[in-house]
Amino acid sequence: MPRWRQDNDLWLLQPDGEPRGLIEFIGGSYLAATPQLSYRRLLDTLAGRGWCIHAWSYVPGFDHQSQANEAWRRFRQRRDPGERPLRLGHSLGCKLHLLAPDGGRGCDGLVALSFNNFSAERSVPLLAELGQQFNFRSEFSPSPQETLEQVSRSYNQPRNLLVRFDRDGIDQSRRLLAVLQARPHDRSQLVELPGDHLSPASAGLRRTLIGSWADDPTRARDMKHLVDLIHTWSYPDRDP
Repeated sequence: MPRWRQDNDLWLLQPDGEPRGLIEFIGGSYLAATPQLSYRRLLDTLAGRGWCIHAWSYVPGFDHQSQANEAWRRFRQRRDPGERPLRLGHSLGCKLHLLAPDGGRGCDGLVALSFNNFSAERSVPLLAELGQQFNFRSEFSPSPQETLEQVSRSYNQPRNLLVRFDRDGIDQSRRLLAVLQARPHDRSQLVELPGDHLSPASAGLRRTLIGSWADDPTRARDMKHLVDLIHTWSYPDRDP
């Protein structure tokens, strides 16, 4: 079984045998501090399908553009020359990939799971309130509207797979899809799967947050369907 290894703020997972491609993964919110644990089932399963995984570990702040730049820089440092990865994000991680300074040109596509672009006031109301009280940054930069405007203006990757889960009350994939599809030559698509906002997260984490029913057989099947979708969409002309 492939083992994770750490390189500063990146967690690396090499598959057995020759890799079929590289996935650069950014998780959502505070799940992303330990991606090798929070998303272990998803990422281990992708590695089992032949993917090399580079997952960025971070703690979210208000300056999302700065964090997007840092993630892009760290991924680029670990990438082989000429290698074109698949970018994979969950929740806030989708936004950080969309804000990458290369505008998506340095990858073969983006898979965005449960895209979330809420304001700081809605996402972390206590921090937003303290920011106003003590005069420090209390809104994300770029803001939700600025993010969509930047995607419309500067994001140049035509191949994007947006995945929303049917019980996810904070997903904003449809709004993102409208912005992407308004660009020339866009090939983005939206797929809906059974599940909720935490469906991409590993079973142990879900059990901690929402109870022992989190790892029932239905969720295991849902994870397999998600991995199959990512795998086949990424390389439709290759063997499954």
